[in-house]
Amino acid sequence: MKLLIERNVTELFDCIIEEAMLNENRIKQYWINGPFLQAEIKNHNRRMYPSKIMEREATRYIKEKIEDNQGLGELGHPDNPTINLDRVSHKIIMLTREGNNWIGKAKVIDTPLGKIVKNLMDEGIKFGVSSRGLGSLKEENGVNIVCEDYYLVTPADIVADPSGPNCWVESVMEGREWAFAGDGKIYEKAKEEINRSVVKGKVDELKLLVAFETVLNQIAQNKEN
Repeated sequence: MKLLIERNVTELFDCIIEEAMLNENRIKQYWINGPFLQAEIKNHNRRMYPSKIMEREATRYIKEKIEDNQGLGELGHPDNPTINLDRVSHKIIMLTREGNNWIGKAKVIDTPLGKIVKNLMDEGIKFGVSSRGLGSLKEENGVNIVCEDYYLVTPADIVADPSGPNCWVESVMEGREWAFAGDGKIYEKAKEEINRSVVKGKVDELKLLVAFETVLNQIAQNKEN
């Protein structure tokens, strides 16, 4: 499966700063609100998410993550499909369906990167929100349809928007493949290393051993985490 990242239009989001009282002290609370996910429409990456697949994944995410207080997003582009706790900037607290859109709400939290987001909002700087997931693609009439194996990692990472409100993020790390271990953890497949080890029916046993050892080490590290 490939890592799929989709940018939503910046101007559709509300960045809200509220003041609240905590122990007789006035504090600011920072929120992001807007459409996090879209289905049944070809986006600027020429991808389309079928409604039933997005419904399934949004429902699973709400139950497994939001309701368990684990709906998290990061600041910046991650280089892998897992949530990196040292890069978390906000907590997703709501995701509801409106037609073919899923409207989300996220609270910016007081982590090191969350403080950067708060400073951006204080300065009135715009940013975008990207969904992140894993899945395969099937081309139909020039459109890449997201397949049944799609897995939503997070509906909202915070990203820069250098090209204005119509800028969408291209897929990143498309040359890398990912898979699920038996316990549901995600690891990177050493597909290319294995493929390069087999040339015209002859196997380079040393390279093949290294490739499989890489996969086993990744699975072991995921289990430890």
